Amino acid sequence: MMVTPSVAADTTADLTVGEQDGLKAALASLSTERMMRDIADLSSPAFRGRQTGTNEDRDSASFVSNRFSVLRMHRALARAFQHETNPPLPQQEWKQTAPVTVRSIGKDPALRLSLRADQTQRTVGVDFLPVLDSPSADVHASIVFVGYGVSDPGQGIDDYAGVDVRNKIVLFLRGKPDPYTGSVTPSDKERIAKEKGALAYLTATGPALSAYEARRGISGKPSAFHSGTTSPHQLPGAWISTATAEAILRQGSPDSTELKILQEELNRGQARPVVTAVTAELKWASGSSAGHLFNIASVIRGSSQWADEAVVIGAHRDHFGHQAGLLFAGADDNASGTAVLLEVARVLADSAAAPMRSVLFVSFSGEEQGLLGSRLYIAEPVIPLHKTMAMINVDHAGIGNGRLTVGLTGIEKSFALKMGQAAGLEDQVDVFGFFPGGDHVPFKEAGVPTVTVVSGGTHPHFHQPTDTVDTLDPEILRRTARYVLAMAWQLANAPASSKQDNREPR
Repeated sequence: MMVTPSVAADTTADLTVGEQDGLKAALASLSTERMMRDIADLSSPAFRGRQTGTNEDRDSASFVSNRFSVLRMHRALARAFQHETNPPLPQQEWKQTAPVTVRSIGKDPALRLSLRADQTQRTVGVDFLPVLDSPSADVHASIVFVGYGVSDPGQGIDDYAGVDVRNKIVLFLRGKPDPYTGSVTPSDKERIAKEKGALAYLTATGPALSAYEARRGISGKPSAFHSGTTSPHQLPGAWISTATAEAILRQGSPDSTELKILQEELNRGQARPVVTAVTAELKWASGSSAGHLFNIASVIRGSSQWADEAVVIGAHRDHFGHQAGLLFAGADDNASGTAVLLEVARVLADSAAAPMRSVLFVSFSGEEQGLLGSRLYIAEPVIPLHKTMAMINVDHAGIGNGRLTVGLTGIEKSFALKMGQAAGLEDQVDVFGFFPGGDHVPFKEAGVPTVTVVSGGTHPHFHQPTDTVDTLDPEILRRTARYVLAMAWQLANAPASSKQDNREPR
């Protein structure tokens, strides 16, 4: 489904003096201490990593819902509507829910990955981590390196050319080679490996990072992720560290091939599979159960003739839970974005005047399992999508180099930079185009303009058990909140554009 907002805000227009003063007061009232307390609570052992579909995910939804209730947004704004001749939609909060499958990996001693080449058993969370929706594994087989794991002869890419991987474990790099213009997901790679006859797969980050990977702080550590495979005949799979992948190539190939050299060749379009002499043992137990995800939404209604239009501020609160004996607390990812969401909601609810447009706050679940929560929202929007002026997504908001990274679709770069100045963050904002991952993606696909805000620089604890509250920088968190508030304030209060698009939603 593609929609087009019926009336666009004129983001080039300046706010009135009163609105500028209101923004300054709102920015000054942001509390970094309150946000850090929320992150500490949400990333505590009590919430066990907030895995989608678990009781702890439900509890984290209640945490957010209770905070919205405490704000009593409808009471704070009730006087703004006492003389409305055309009343807005009723003040309320929403809960969206959908069934999900909860997948889990059991802990030691049943869990292990060992390489026969050096007789070393690898450490879970350091050297390897099973893919979190992987089936149970009990596999002994030799390893074959198959580049990026792509097989698309129509585009001249076949990493399996000339090699037999039947009854083998395949090893491939995450991502795709530079010359390849097609799209390929982890689920696609798993399907290809199975079609080729592989028993299991290993995946790793290559030593040569792309610009996007470097910007997002992707490291060589094994990371938690779901493959997203829906087939009942999945392959067991694990993410291994770059160092472990390099060891496999060094120890197991006749010419001691270096992984970096192989990756550089792949990025030049030269596929070269390597049949190694390394035999691996993969062993773990996985389980599944039924659960429900929960989206929580709350609105501050607009106070003008544009109250039926809305700016959406969203952040996912789910993470990976308790897996393989490890707690994935998810402080930066994304208790930090959730804390920013709650704090911006508090500040706007406490403001002296309601915004001209409505502002809808949505706490998504299911982001780590393929954007399930945001896709559910797009299917059942609280505010009609053709009345949604923009979606601001906040993710990974508390670690980095002190700068902010902003990704845009449907919004001008100059406007995003101007919002940095409005937030008091001159020359601290780096603006890019579309970010390929996150809860903004379904909105972008539906034709809604999007703004993605993450803290810049590397995030060394990305999808790691070490993503805990003590690793966050309160000043970075404060800057993120200031930017999100300034952006939402401008979008919600900018006058209507003289350029109107009155097309019906599709």
